[in-house]
Amino acid sequence: MTGDIVEAAKFIGAGLAMIGALGGGIGIGMSVHGAMNGMARNPDAYGNLLTNMILGIAFSEAIAIYCLVVAFVMLFVS
Repeated sequence: MTGDIVEAAKFIGAGLAMIGALGGGIGIGMSVHGAMNGMARNPDAYGNLLTNMILGIAFSEAIAIYCLVVAFVMLFVS
């Protein structure tokens, strides 16, 4: 009985850890949206906006990957 409760708690914890990936997805979407608007309004700034957009996407994606690693650790370690 206690093994089932621990197993359920692991699944719930892993699911809650992945909520942070939602923030990464929203951040990437907002970053691309802002960069596309800026590129449409000022095509001369394309290179600078693209570089900053890719950097922002990388940082946002890193947060989502950290959430995934924490979820896997909760599921498969212990």
